Amino acid sequence: MASVFEPSVWSDFFRKYEPQPLNSSQEWMKTRTDKLKKDVLLLFRTCTNNLDRMTLVDVVQRLGIEHLFEEQTATALTDIHRSEFNSSNLHDVSLRFRLLREHGLWASPDVFKTFKGEDGTFNHDITKDPKGLLCFYNAAYVLTHGEPLLEEAISFTKYHLESLAPSLVSPLAEQVKRALHVPLPRTYRRLEALQYMPEYEKEVGYNPTLLELAKLEFNLLQSVHLKELKAISEWYNDLSAYVELSFARDRVVECYLWGYSVFYEEEYSLERMIFAKCTFVHTLLDDINDVRATLVEYRKLDAAIQRWNESAVSLVPDYLKKFYNKLLMCFREFEDELTLNGRYPIDHIKKTFQQQSKFYLQEAEWLHQNHKPSFKDKLHLAAMSTGVTALCVYTMVCMGDGAPKGALEWALGYPDVIMACAKIGRLMNDTK
Repeated sequence: MASVFEPSVWSDFFRKYEPQPLNSSQEWMKTRTDKLKKDVLLLFRTCTNNLDRMTLVDVVQRLGIEHLFEEQTATALTDIHRSEFNSSNLHDVSLRFRLLREHGLWASPDVFKTFKGEDGTFNHDITKDPKGLLCFYNAAYVLTHGEPLLEEAISFTKYHLESLAPSLVSPLAEQVKRALHVPLPRTYRRLEALQYMPEYEKEVGYNPTLLELAKLEFNLLQSVHLKELKAISEWYNDLSAYVELSFARDRVVECYLWGYSVFYEEEYSLERMIFAKCTFVHTLLDDINDVRATLVEYRKLDAAIQRWNESAVSLVPDYLKKFYNKLLMCFREFEDELTLNGRYPIDHIKKTFQQQSKFYLQEAEWLHQNHKPSFKDKLHLAAMSTGVTALCVYTMVCMGDGAPKGALEWALGYPDVIMACAKIGRLMNDTK
């Protein structure tokens, strides 16, 4: 049966990809990176002015090298949070507010009341400072529920930034355009780093050490990621040839990018690969249910998945037997790799995968029965079937001790924040 999906835009690109040699040897790049890291550590130690420290943390974050200085960043922000800060500069107040909130440190939105007039509206004078206005706009997007001042700030700054945009010059023009599309706190940081590097070089007083380190680190990590993409593409090619389910999506590169967006650092290579493979097998199960299997066939497959052993293959329709066998093989490989590297046992992923199969079956049962559930029940099941809850569990299991203490138990409880994310994802997907 032919696939109802578009073929992969990547085709065999990554499977056949042969990395080109870097301009400089990796050994030299790593040595140079170590030297530059020491220079930046010295910057953190000698930077005592709070405004300079905030600027340093912001630049390090936006250049994509924050993971190299997590301890220094945390110390700097804790000190900034404890220190008194009196400023009438919109940019500085906004920068402090955003950085603190992004790192889980409380900052009151009342600091922005000083930029309002007696009539309770924001002063028009702040629109004459486009850089400060952009910083205020981005800061407002770390709002929580019940903060009308920040909601008002978003509307105010967005309106004026859109008006100012045609008259702005580079690099501020590009930054405003990008933020109006996706505000800085909501953007993917690796993409932001790639876009920010050439912009940072144009800023007055930019630090060449920070920029050089960011470029070297990005290239070194990119080399790692490309090797992983080649490896997972080869894995997919072997899996696809074995299971012979030509109707399913070829989206293994996209599955890898999900993991890459969660943990891109070199030391998380195992986590990325297992996360991507889990996500792809999850996608394959979704396609079996949506595209090919009848309700009776999927009931049989689900029954085997719930039993989770080789003998249950007798329950599975003939054309899905290879898929079921491969599913068990994959999870045995995951378990071996995770156990060897001291991660959490694979049982949590197995149980989550089994639950995911039940969600797919429930959707199919409702459709077959022409059942019309309440909006609340429909949204709950649809949110669970998106796989967002499952991906959160996969993340915590893969990270093992690298995750915060209690994080796995927290994810397994499907807290409100995960469910909200799942519901938003489902609604956005269904309204496209």
